[in-house]
Amino acid sequence: MSTDYYALKLPEGQTTWQVPTGFGTTFQWEYDERRAALLTLYGKGKDKQWNAEHRIDWSLDVDPRRPDMPEYYIPIYGSKIWEAMAEPDRAELRHHMTAWLNSQFLHGEQGALVCTAKIVMSVPDIDAKFYGATQVMDEARHVEIYDRYLREKIEMAYPINPFLKTLLDQVLQDPRWDFTYLGMQIMIEGLALAAFALIRDFSDEGLAKQLNTYVMQDEARHVAFGRLALRDYYPHLTDAERAEREEFVVESSRLMYGRLMAREVWENLGIGWENVRDYVENSEMMGNFRKLLFSRIVPTVKDIGLWGPTVRSCFEQLGVIEFQDMVPDELFAADEQIALEMDARRREVDDAIARGADA
Repeated sequence: MSTDYYALKLPEGQTTWQVPTGFGTTFQWEYDERRAALLTLYGKGKDKQWNAEHRIDWSLDVDPRRPDMPEYYIPIYGSKIWEAMAEPDRAELRHHMTAWLNSQFLHGEQGALVCTAKIVMSVPDIDAKFYGATQVMDEARHVEIYDRYLREKIEMAYPINPFLKTLLDQVLQDPRWDFTYLGMQIMIEGLALAAFALIRDFSDEGLAKQLNTYVMQDEARHVAFGRLALRDYYPHLTDAERAEREEFVVESSRLMYGRLMAREVWENLGIGWENVRDYVENSEMMGNFRKLLFSRIVPTVKDIGLWGPTVRSCFEQLGVIEFQDMVPDELFAADEQIALEMDARRREVDDAIARGADA
C-alpha cells in the first residue's frame, strides 16, 4: 500500500522501521523429537491454507461512511460532542475509525509475520519450527488481505499506533524465544481475536464479516500454538523467571488498553484528544468494549500458568478477571465452526446461481 492513502502523513524518509535484534538462531538436528499435539496442529496448518483471492468475495461493495457496526462502538457515542455532530461529520468519523482500526489490524499482522519468522529461527524444537512455518504463510496472507481491504475499499489508512509499536519493539528485541510467543501469540493476537470477533458477530458489512471470519480461523490455531509451546516450557521456570514474564503480561496489557483510545483520529479530525479523553476513558460503554477485547487473553494467560497475584491484580483492576473461567479450546472450536458454516452458505448461494444460469 502506498503511504499516499494514510490519513496522517509519515515524516519524510520514515516509510520503513528498522528494529535491532539480538536473538540467536537455533538449528535442531534431532528431527524425531516431536510432540503429537504440535504435529496435529502442523497438519491442520497445512490442510487449512487458503487463497484470499478466491475464498473472499472482493466484489462486495463497501461504504466506510455508513453505520455498519452498532454506533455505540464509536468511542464518543452518547457524548455531547457526538450529539452535536451533523450526519456528514458522523459519517466522516465512521470512515476514519474504520480506517484506523483496520490499519492497526494490518500493522499487527505484519508484526505477527516478522515475529513468527523469528520463532522459526529461534525456537529450539523442530515440531515448533514446522508449525511456525505454516503460520508465516498465514500472516503473509493476512497482511495481503487487510492491505487490499484498506486500499481498495476503505481508501484510507493510518500509521501504526504508538502503543502497538512499543509492544512490537519489545517483543522483537527480546532475545528469548518464549517472549516472542508470549507477546505475539498470546497478547497481541489474543486482543486481535476478540476485535475480529466483534466485527464478525455484529457488523452488517459483508466483506468485513468474511475476511475477519476467515482470519480468525487461522488466528485460533496461532494462539493454540503459543499455548502448547508455553505450557510445556513454563513449568520449568524459576520463580524469578516466572515473575519477569508476569510483569510483561501486566505491562503489555496496560499498553494494549491504552492502544484502544484512537488518539490519532481525534487529533486528525480536529476534535482534539483533550476534548474527548474523559469520555473515552471513563464512559460505561467504552469500559464494556475494552473488557470484551480481553476476553481471549485472560483465559489463555491463565491456561499457560502465568496466574500469580501480580497478573490477577492487573486483570481485576482492568475489570476483566471475569473471563478467567472461559475455556480457550471451546472458543477456538467455535471460530473454526463459524468459518466452515460461512463457506457452506457461500457454496449454497453459488450452487443456486449456477442452477439458475443452467435453467
